[in-house]
Amino acid sequence: MPVLSAEIREKIQKLIPLYPRKQAVTLPALHLVHDTLRTVSNDAIVEIAELLELHPSEVHDTMTFYAFFKGEGEKLGKTRLWICRGLACMLRGGYELIEHCQQKLGIQCGQTTADGQITLEFAECIGACDGAPACLVNDVHAMNMTPEKVDELITELKLK
Repeated sequence: MPVLSAEIREKIQKLIPLYPRKQAVTLPALHLVHDTLRTVSNDAIVEIAELLELHPSEVHDTMTFYAFFKGEGEKLGKTRLWICRGLACMLRGGYELIEHCQQKLGIQCGQTTADGQITLEFAECIGACDGAPACLVNDVHAMNMTPEKVDELITELKLK
């Protein structure tokens, strides 16, 4: 039984003509699968490889090179909350924000809340130094964060 839906397969196939070689579609395909399923299982890797006429190890190598993909047995929560721990953010309270989030959510970085709503992670830099300390909510920057702003954000995310 296929892991990838017909819709995901079709989207991947539509990407192929946009690139010079099928192998170049590996990263966009991984993003598409990961964003939809919140993980990339081993079976999904095999199916992506079949679509792109690659060996599954090539897809796996690409996936594991990037730390933001969750693999077999791991699954992102509905929302991915990244706390930046780049230099500018750390100098302006980033470590304290990480600790505050861990306490507020009752999890450690890299874990997902029991209700599956929020996965808490840290990032080395999210490119928002002018708004340090900053975080990413999925792919959206939240800047000039304080523990109070984080509390509001977490409350809002839990309501979604």
